[in-house]
Formats: sequence, structure tokens, C-alpha cells
Amino acid sequence: MTLRNVLVGALAVASLAACGTSAPTADNGKIQVVASTNVWGSVVKAVGGDEVEVKALLDDPSADPHSYESKPADAALVKDAKLVVFNGGGYDDFFAKLITSDATKKVEAFPLREHDHAEPSTSAAPDADGHDHSVNEHVWYDLHTVQAVAEAAANELGAIAPDKKSTFEKNTADFSAKLEELEKKVAGIGTGKKVASTEPIAHYLVEESGAEDATPEEFSKAIEEESDVPAAALAAMNQLVEGKQVNVLVNNTQTENQVTKGLVEKAKSAGVPVVAVTETLPEGVTGYLDWMSKQVDALSQALKA
Repeated sequence: MTLRNVLVGALAVASLAACGTSAPTADNGKIQVVASTNVWGSVVKAVGGDEVEVKALLDDPSADPHSYESKPADAALVKDAKLVVFNGGGYDDFFAKLITSDATKKVEAFPLREHDHAEPSTSAAPDADGHDHSVNEHVWYDLHTVQAVAEAAANELGAIAPDKKSTFEKNTADFSAKLEELEKKVAGIGTGKKVASTEPIAHYLVEESGAEDATPEEFSKAIEEESDVPAAALAAMNQLVEGKQVNVLVNNTQTENQVTKGLVEKAKSAGVPVVAVTETLPEGVTGYLDWMSKQVDALSQALKA
């Protein structure tokens, strides 16, 4: 092997490490955090600021998070992380399975949600994958839960780096204040209005607005389970949209299929506003507050149309 080849090989290895393909290390002095999605990663980043380095396993805005399969590299990332943050509630079970040590500091969002929310009933029992559809696990659209996650992350980070605890607490206070501003902005904007959703990922945001979710239960259940929508449920959904019996159609753009695409077209033809929502941060958006603010604005404008 020539000296040139040795140098090229060394540079290639260094380049791979710089791109984040290796497990996180503390060489840069930052606390290594791994999150299941870039949504929760962005919340921890808001709390940790420059003191943390966050890696999210799911950050592709065009991918369907439900079909994600973990890789050996993901296990290495989780193993070496100082803190892991994930959704829970059956949403990202792949991530929970990667946590192999009881000593790993972790924040799980779903158990932190407020239990006084009215849950949408979509099925009475877990499906074949153990996913319980009787509750809504999409708690990153619940501003109360997001605040609880930020506070929990601040506590864990403070335990890891006690000398930075005051910084984490200040960042969390600033983040929480802006969440409260969003809460005030969305509260009651949908009172007296009806909304239909291709999938109930934004349920908590719609609930906060005061709007009624008129989506047929069997429709929601079929879309979430990726099964055929019963003819009666599809007919009922079409009637809601084509007959303008709802004020807004909320569409999850990351799990579109022929049925949901057809509904979006029907809504546009009928003059029903369509609000696009996602399960991860869109490309070019790095902060939770920026993303959710745009979501709130879109929902607000649609409800006022």
C-alpha cells in the first residue's frame, strides 16, 4: 500500500466521523443526546442550547415514521448517549427497544401528557403490532406535554452537568414562555367549527382550538392501521368534505395514500381549506417553536376562512 493510499484512507475515516456516522463522544465537551425524532430533538436543543449535541434518528420530512426500522448504527448512538428522548405510547417502539441499560437517562413524552384530555376513540384494543389506538400518542402537538418534556429534559441535563443547571433552567423558562404564547394564540380559535382529519396526529392542537373533530371513527382507525377504509366510512368522509360540512381538512402529508390524496382534491374542489401537518420537522426548520407557530397560524387562518 502506498503512502498516498494510506493518507486517502485516513482522510476518508475522518470524513465519516465528522458526518456523524460514528457513535457520539464527549470529545467536544457537549452532552450527547439522542432523540427518536427531530421534533423531540429540537425541544432538547432548545433546553440544552450550546451545551448539548443532539442526534435525531428520524429527520426525513418525506419519510413515514411508522415504517422506520432501526439500524445497528442507531443502537450504537443510543448506547453512548448521555440522555435519550423519545415519544412513547407505542409511536416509536423501535427506539425504546434500543435502550439496553437501566442506567441510561431518558425522557419519555407520552407518560407526561395531561390525563384530562378527551382522547379520540379509534379502537378498543391494540393491533397486531401492540399499538393501542384507543389513545392518541401524537403528543408533540400537545403544548402542555411539550412543556413537561422540556422541564424533564432540563432536570436530566442538570443532573448530568450540575454546573450548567441554571443555564438549562433559564432556557426552559424562555421556551415555556413562548409555548404559553402559542397556547393563548390557539385557544378557542375553532369554537363552533368542525374539522376532519386524514389522520389524527394534530388532535391535541385541534382540541386546544375548541373545534369539533368530525372525522368518522372507522375512517381514522383504518388510516392509522394502514388497512382498507370501510366503504361506509369513506362515503361519510367524502360527504363531510364535498358537502362542506366541515370547515377545515387537516392532512398528514407524511402518510398520504390514494384515499387521503382523493380527499384533499375533493376538499380543494369544494373550497374547504386544507391544513398540511407533519410528524417531523419540515426541511429547513430546526426549531420546535418556529414549526409549531407556523402550524398554529395555518390552522387559525383556515378556521377563519
